[in-house]
Amino acid sequence: MKYTYLFINFFSVFVPFVFSFHPKLKFYKHFQSFFKANVLVGIFYILWDILFTQMGVWGFNPDYVTGIYFINLPIEEILFFVCIPFSCVFTYHSLLLFFKIKWQPKTEKIVVITMTTLFIVVGMYFYTKAYTVFAFIGLALLMYILKFRFKITWLPQFLMTYLVLLLPFFIVNGLLTGTGLASPVVWYNNAENMEIRLLTIPLEDVFYGFGLLFLNVFFFEIFKKNEINDSPIYHHR
Repeated sequence: MKYTYLFINFFSVFVPFVFSFHPKLKFYKHFQSFFKANVLVGIFYILWDILFTQMGVWGFNPDYVTGIYFINLPIEEILFFVCIPFSCVFTYHSLLLFFKIKWQPKTEKIVVITMTTLFIVVGMYFYTKAYTVFAFIGLALLMYILKFRFKITWLPQFLMTYLVLLLPFFIVNGLLTGTGLASPVVWYNNAENMEIRLLTIPLEDVFYGFGLLFLNVFFFEIFKKNEINDSPIYHHR
């Protein structure tokens, strides 16, 4: 039982890592871009995690972790912020090779404004719930800034990827929140969320995960572009 969370991390990343070396995917060529992006995003999310654990917004069942901690986080939780983004950015990269999704600028603008408005309304309505406020309003601000300040062009592609990822999301987060287990690996204080569960998963987790992966892809795209521009082949052309 002590290795439950560790095994969840391992099996989440094992197949994507192996297929990173597939000759049609070649994600291994972008490992450097991914890890640069992941470090930047991971620092922010780990600090958020440390704070919320300290506040009692969520916590970790000692029965399911090895007992190695960084401040108040089990080492498995730190690994979560590497393994899950790796698998998801790999999926984004792979789908991008085979499927191209483009929306009209007006359509994309309407979608972003609608989503950000809805997220802000939910966050403000549940203003006393720390997890709800940070998950919804944080995502609204992130989406608005990346679209209208940084003018990202890959939002439709990311949304498609996230829809595909919802199935493994429910499997992994379901296990972490107690589906099929005697008790949850990660517990949540219902005073700090909307108390709406998808099976055992707090609804906020869907939007927390969206923000985590959205930010990883944002920095991944920046570093990947720099990686291509610095390539000798690029300069030769």
